[in-house]
Amino acid sequence: MTQSTIIGRVWKYGDGVNTDVIFPGKHTYTLREPDEIAAHALEDLDPGFAAQARPGDIVVAGRNWGNGSSREQAVTCLKYKGIAAVVAKSFARIYFRNGINQGLLLITCPEAVDAAQVGDMMEIDLAGSLIRLASRGREYTFPPLSSTALSIIEAGGLVPHLRQKLGLSGTADVRMTD
Repeated sequence: MTQSTIIGRVWKYGDGVNTDVIFPGKHTYTLREPDEIAAHALEDLDPGFAAQARPGDIVVAGRNWGNGSSREQAVTCLKYKGIAAVVAKSFARIYFRNGINQGLLLITCPEAVDAAQVGDMMEIDLAGSLIRLASRGREYTFPPLSSTALSIIEAGGLVPHLRQKLGLSGTADVRMTD
């Protein structure tokens, strides 16, 4: 379940970060376990990220985050790593939809991106649609996510959301197999 308030350490990247550097294409069909996928998050952009990022950290990025292919591993590698949210100036449309479907919180807030620096602590108040950068004494508003998008994220993704809606018990993990 998504918390109403998220506080995490900032990792910051620039414009046009594509899915190939978020998750290397060479691992697309060879890695299946969440820990394996998380271990390669952003390795072609920031080789130290996967080893140093902690659950609850927040990725901050420029324009068009996630452009390129529709591979869901570019979303799930961050989710499996425990990244609480991605805050960007804008998202590629397919990445945004994949993020919501996989339960990864994605927020568009260019002003907060411009102000944030690597290592800052960022607070995201979902209920108030507000981002706080306490170290800079600044607050920024962002467009709220739709109630449907929030309920999908809170459920942990589209599949768990649909299971809840259909009253299906259990939390069986649904994955593709060979």
